Amino acid sequence: MVNGMNSFEIINETEENIKELEEIKKLVEFALNYKQIQNSIFNIIIVDEEKIQDINRDYRNKNSVTDVISFALEDDDTFIETDMRILGDIYICLKRCKDQSIEYGHSFLRELSFLTIHGLLHLLGYDHMNEEDEKVMFKLQEMILNEYGIKK
Repeated sequence: MVNGMNSFEIINETEENIKELEEIKKLVEFALNYKQIQNSIFNIIIVDEEKIQDINRDYRNKNSVTDVISFALEDDDTFIETDMRILGDIYICLKRCKDQSIEYGHSFLRELSFLTIHGLLHLLGYDHMNEEDEKVMFKLQEMILNEYGIKK
């Protein structure tokens, strides 16, 4: 792979055709450039409620449906140092995304974009376990979305 390149796949495991995924690809490329991330590999996987509940239960001991789960491999002490940053996987629940876009009164694209960037920032080491970290992460999310042109 050429130095500086990022490689990511958006995998739709649902039965639905999601036309917004092409725009999400452009948003992710923008976010990676914005954060000056190079040589990274990761996946964004769109799943149904059953799949995300299984993941949440099996890996987080929470037997409930959630909107997004990130598995950041760099958080793990066993990650292997290579020329590429193997960041991990982001799982997004399609139904929860649709429901939240209605609940929050914005477009499906806006909600899918928010969840994608939220998950990506987790892969990059950001978190919101305390108030200060949450302010940093959420401000960065909004900056990326606004700079790209996805407004609330």
